[in-house]
Amino acid sequence: MSAGRQEMKRMKEMNHTRELLQSENWLAFQASVGREIIRFSSDDFLANGIIHRLPLVGTYLYIPRGPITGNSQQSTGNKQQLRGNIQKLIEEAKEKNVKWIRIEPQNEEVLQGIKEAFDGGVLRAPHNMQPKEIFVMDITKDEEMLLAQMKSKTRYNIRLAEKRGVKVFETREEKYIAAFLDLITATSGRKGITSHSREYYKKFFTTLPGEMCQLFVAEYEGRIIAANIVIFYGDTVTYLHGGTADEHRDVMAPYLLQWEQIRVAKARGHYFYDFGGVKTASNQHKAMSKNQESKNKNDWNGITRFKVGFSPQTQSTMYPGAYDIVLDARAYFFYNFLRHPKNIIHSLFR
Repeated sequence: MSAGRQEMKRMKEMNHTRELLQSENWLAFQASVGREIIRFSSDDFLANGIIHRLPLVGTYLYIPRGPITGNSQQSTGNKQQLRGNIQKLIEEAKEKNVKWIRIEPQNEEVLQGIKEAFDGGVLRAPHNMQPKEIFVMDITKDEEMLLAQMKSKTRYNIRLAEKRGVKVFETREEKYIAAFLDLITATSGRKGITSHSREYYKKFFTTLPGEMCQLFVAEYEGRIIAANIVIFYGDTVTYLHGGTADEHRDVMAPYLLQWEQIRVAKARGHYFYDFGGVKTASNQHKAMSKNQESKNKNDWNGITRFKVGFSPQTQSTMYPGAYDIVLDARAYFFYNFLRHPKNIIHSLFR
């Protein structure tokens, strides 16, 4: 059995076949963009990670959407096994001179088990690395039922895009990847957000195989007006990155684009479609200025409304968020101190 199949078998037995960010493919991608990676697995415990180096502070280990533990380690009788695995992970991290380990537990039970397994500090991270709330849709029903369960506005916009002549196809051709990169740049500038480098996005197509990574493109009147990177992994298909043109927004291309991605996911035998991050009313940031809160809320309201419209009866998936296992208290304090410019200014001029 190949290493990839062994990994999938192990993750399936642990009931986590959709954790793309803990996969060997994701590690290979991270390595391709120049990041140092750590592979760690023991029994039914998986904690693959990425080393991040910070000026002045040092290094920390980030374990995206992990560690993943088997159900056995979440039971009272096997907490000792979890403790042993956490200690092994810490020992390996210390060999890399890691100052803290940033984790993203699958649920509160796993988080509590990790807190009990580590006698030192396990603190809430100052910010989340991945969305704390995501929207994952069950796509096992037939297409007619999936359409019927959508919000009427979503269904209408899909039909409108079809009627207006929007065409959707998947590709890995360089000219379409270049068009996608232009759309990402335009979208980031329009929304005032920072995107990855163009080389970062290109690496998806040079590192990940075609059966795993595809670019879906929406074309209208000969122009590419929307495009998404979509990842096929395990039982789940994930909408990872997307860009749209500012023109022809009235033809509702993003709705048809998502629907066609769902249809392809179904046709290839996948069970779930992951839209990525959402922010429902119960999960709005509270520690913001009024202007920040208003802008953030408006941005997320639109994103959430768009995604939830495809399956309004589906409950979003909530994670505990990011937590830090602190190995060097002094370095961690200094890191948090440097995060706030006013602290530095105060120390210089007091």
